[in-house]
Amino acid sequence: MANFKRSGKKEMPEIGTSSDIVFMFLFFFMVTTQMRENEVKVKVSLPEATEIAKLERKDLASYINVGPPTINYQSKYGTDAQIQLNDDFKSVDDIRDFIAAERDAMSEADRQYMTVHIKADQDVRMGIITDIKQELRRCSALKIMYGARKVEK
Repeated sequence: MANFKRSGKKEMPEIGTSSDIVFMFLFFFMVTTQMRENEVKVKVSLPEATEIAKLERKDLASYINVGPPTINYQSKYGTDAQIQLNDDFKSVDDIRDFIAAERDAMSEADRQYMTVHIKADQDVRMGIITDIKQELRRCSALKIMYGARKVEK
């Protein structure tokens, strides 16, 4: 067998840790960041609730926010309660198109589990909520949940 002789003094190459650090930062931000689907443009002070039901699959929920616009939008829309569907202020008449678009975005099997979640400010007139519910009945969107704060006992 031949003997291999080490000639000279060999230095260890530097370990490149910059890629490891970048990977750790990327992983940290991916885990801690929540993706928000819609920007809430109305102020919502939720009323207190006595019963709470948790949504099993949030991807099957469509959200309708009702309340006065935030300060950024009060100059354009006033201080009266507005209906927000996705990222736009709409009227009650637009709810039918909103529900149809949300159903089309779902698979055929998931459409029966679609839930409409109404988040309304506690000071909103009940007439607006009634109009929204009537329009949801006309579209056959019958699974409705209401946003509320949990009462601490």
